[in-house]
Amino acid sequence: MKIQWTGFRSPLADQIEAFLFHKRALERKFWTEENALRLFDRYIVEQGIVNLDGITPEFVDAFLSSRPRIRPRSYNHLLGVLNRLFAWQVAQGHLSRNPVQTRPRRTTSQQTPFLFDVPAAKRLLEAAGRLQYHPRVPQRNRAYPMIFRLLFGLGLRVGEVARLRRGDVDLSRPLLVIRHTKFSKSRLVPMGPGLSERLAEYLEQCESDRGPLGPDDPVFSFTGNRPVNPTTISQTFHRLMVSMAIDPHQGVRPPRVHDLRHSFAVATLLRWYRSGLNPADRLIHLSTFLGHVNPTSTAVYLTITAELLGEGSERFERFAIPALVGGDRP
Repeated sequence: MKIQWTGFRSPLADQIEAFLFHKRALERKFWTEENALRLFDRYIVEQGIVNLDGITPEFVDAFLSSRPRIRPRSYNHLLGVLNRLFAWQVAQGHLSRNPVQTRPRRTTSQQTPFLFDVPAAKRLLEAAGRLQYHPRVPQRNRAYPMIFRLLFGLGLRVGEVARLRRGDVDLSRPLLVIRHTKFSKSRLVPMGPGLSERLAEYLEQCESDRGPLGPDDPVFSFTGNRPVNPTTISQTFHRLMVSMAIDPHQGVRPPRVHDLRHSFAVATLLRWYRSGLNPADRLIHLSTFLGHVNPTSTAVYLTITAELLGEGSERFERFAIPALVGGDRP
């Protein structure tokens, strides 16, 4: 039976509430982190801890052991939430020492994300265009190709595409207004002429089928008034992957819909290399385009591929070889 949430009740309750308030004041949603802190708060109460002195490194380790996490990433997330909570309390003067002493687990077996190139993306769009008619999801053979075009062509998050409203599409400039994203920020995302024309055609077809769209009407909807669910997009993507029989190379994980965004980031970096630009100087541009808080988050997407390694190696050779043979560096 699910336990009904009644609020934080441990000796840490006030500090946890203040910590969450602090993070959300910085435009962080912190819902997953709050769920982890709820577990910790309940464990403190169950163990009969009545003051902060009882929260020792041994107690923290016992809590972590009580919440088994098979995947290192899941374990490290739980550990990281506790570490940030107590580090904040130390900074605020509530504690003299952080009781989190355990080190994160190593993630040596992490697989490389699947990266879509243009031919693979075209195959996905063609497969989406062949989706058969279904009375509960009419016009899906038109909607899903457009959804996947935006994900691959602009590097949008799935939820950002799902939440698009007609008023967010400005075909005159042309750009999209992405509102209240992962970090509660809004941004403008420009489109190229080809993608803009495709989206204009799609919207014209929608209005032909559904009638004129108001500013608040969803761009992608199979019910007329409710946006398509991001989970539905992901499920459709996985079914298409099965039908396409994509077989990733060894060490590469099976394709996920988020890999379309990842592919956009890596392809952008590759274009910069090939055009002679310094990616390090322009990473902030990509970070802004993707809606990240800082370039550190963007760096996660820049998976090293054979093409990137080749471009990086060639650039290094142009820089180093003249010096090695006694000439001047370029």
